[in-house]
Amino acid sequence: MSDHAHESHTGPIKTPAQLLWTSFFSFVAPIFIIIGLVYYVTSGDKPAAGAVDPELATAIRIQRVGSVELRDANRPLQAGDAVYKAQCAACHDSGLAGAPKFGDAAAWAPRVTTGYEALLTSALKGKGAMGAQAGGAFSDIEIGRAVVHMANAGGGKFAEPAAPAAADAAAPATEAAAPAATAAVEVAAAAPTATPAPAAPASATVAAGAGEALYKQACAVCHVAGVAGAPKLADKAAWAPRLALGVDGLTASVIKGKGAMPPKGGSAASDADIQSAVTYMLAAVK
Repeated sequence: MSDHAHESHTGPIKTPAQLLWTSFFSFVAPIFIIIGLVYYVTSGDKPAAGAVDPELATAIRIQRVGSVELRDANRPLQAGDAVYKAQCAACHDSGLAGAPKFGDAAAWAPRVTTGYEALLTSALKGKGAMGAQAGGAFSDIEIGRAVVHMANAGGGKFAEPAAPAAADAAAPATEAAAPAATAAVEVAAAAPTATPAPAAPASATVAAGAGEALYKQACAVCHVAGVAGAPKLADKAAWAPRLALGVDGLTASVIKGKGAMPPKGGSAASDADIQSAVTYMLAAVK
């Protein structure tokens, strides 16, 4: 009777070996499992903090400091909604890359409080994933009108920038300079005629500059960081399957739009400028 009662009060562990294995599976094994999971999660190839792609860094270092761009000074200034549709809607309609959506008062409220000048400066110089909008197809005043159009749709009450009156002020100066210009022409006519030097191919320079300027203005916002699957600039692996299309094929894709990229990258650029921007990006991977 006493032996049976004694056995009923004993646990399942009856030997030192059983105690050792029970301790192992209860404490040691879970630790090794956790270590294995942590190693699995952190073992992926990730760039070190602050690391920069050497090819991208080289492309940035050797890029031109400036570019040549021709604009029609006599064309009428575009309204804010037109500039928005051509230049800004690609990101601000959908909130791409953190851009505040058009008409989202909650997203625009903290930005509106900074004032028009601060918003214009951010647009012209670029901020976050948004590239600098200055120096592109639109003037600073037109970019300012687009800023006002977006800010006012989000609760702002800014006045649209007016066209400058510089043209009227410059007219008297032009008339005063006319006699001097006439005299200069007469002196030049009296001088011996020299054989003119061959003209430099300015059109090629302008085309190359237009391509780079368009890339920085409309393409860099996605292609620098690879937003929405866009191939990064100078990333040979990402561009390799696209090289087979050639300049013409890639230009056609940009003009029509593909995937998350809207037609012409959301810009109002001409087909020739689009081709120049494609050529500029392809040159970075050759």
